[in-house]
Amino acid sequence: MDIKKQTASDLLSIKAVFLRPEQPFTWASGIKSPVYCDNRLTLTAPAVRNNIENALAETVKREYPQVEVLMGTSTAGIAHAAITGHLLGLPMGYVRSGSKDHGRGNQIEGQLLPGQKTVVVEDLISTGGSVIEVVNALRDAGADVLGIVSIFTYGMQKGLDRLREANVRNVSLTDFDTVVEVAAETGYISHKSKDALLKFRDNPSDGSWAEMLI
Repeated sequence: MDIKKQTASDLLSIKAVFLRPEQPFTWASGIKSPVYCDNRLTLTAPAVRNNIENALAETVKREYPQVEVLMGTSTAGIAHAAITGHLLGLPMGYVRSGSKDHGRGNQIEGQLLPGQKTVVVEDLISTGGSVIEVVNALRDAGADVLGIVSIFTYGMQKGLDRLREANVRNVSLTDFDTVVEVAAETGYISHKSKDALLKFRDNPSDGSWAEMLI
């Protein structure tokens, strides 16, 4: 099984990605979503964690061979950056969502040298806004950001557009389409639900995907 399908299967098996098209979740924005993602659950499932961290390490080596330091996103990417950094023998740090209001006022934790070739480690990418803020903070600090490695991406057009506009590359272990494909193959969801889920991915704010289940 390839990395995309293996990761998708692993995430589904521990409900780190949870599909419930008939009873959608409500996001903070009010959008009704047939999927809920919590990749923090991978940290409490040792076998899945082992697969994912090794896959992240292999991906970093293959896609960003010049990397000198890993920087995790706060907070979900920190543990993955630490474990992957350990596997690769690389230094790591992390980037806060904002500067501290005490002490030295750091936003970037850990040593980062000007010009250092940096890879950002993220757990999940949806619209791309938060990870681009991290990339910008690192660039402002003088880092040479090679790109992002992430566990899962929705592949939403808004996120793809934002990453392109920010001139930053992302490589994910798996994506929403692969998760949906694996879920349909294993009988987790029906093929009718598969079509509805892919329509949701095309435009999350358009609730018409739910009508396909009627």
